[in-house]
Amino acid sequence: MRSLTFAVVFFFLPLASQDKKEEVAKAELAAPVNLKVLQVNSGSEVRQIMRTFAAGLGVQCSHCHVEGNFASDENPKKQIARQMIRLTQKVNADFPDGKLRISCYTCHRGEVQPRTAPAPEAPSASQ
Repeated sequence: MRSLTFAVVFFFLPLASQDKKEEVAKAELAAPVNLKVLQVNSGSEVRQIMRTFAAGLGVQCSHCHVEGNFASDENPKKQIARQMIRLTQKVNADFPDGKLRISCYTCHRGEVQPRTAPAPEAPSASQ
């Protein structure tokens, strides 16, 4: 039994890993589909940007995308994401130095709902 487990782990696991690497490599070469706001040329650029969005909002891909069909526009949150991307692009474009000044994280701080202001303090009894 140990021999069989050993054989499975050391023979088939690297094959599965190789298949995954080939899938990633194909995706890297594939041109992005249905991009309406982002100005990128490769799948790897899209994935890097999407990881940044996911971290800024504390979400997984399925928050804005249809599982298994990232190009689909069926999830209404994808349109909201596009509006927010346009907003941040406009704000950043208004700075003359061309640097990235704001991002999703600026307001969201890793949460779906933006954290734009601290909660108001309750009035004290002495006031």
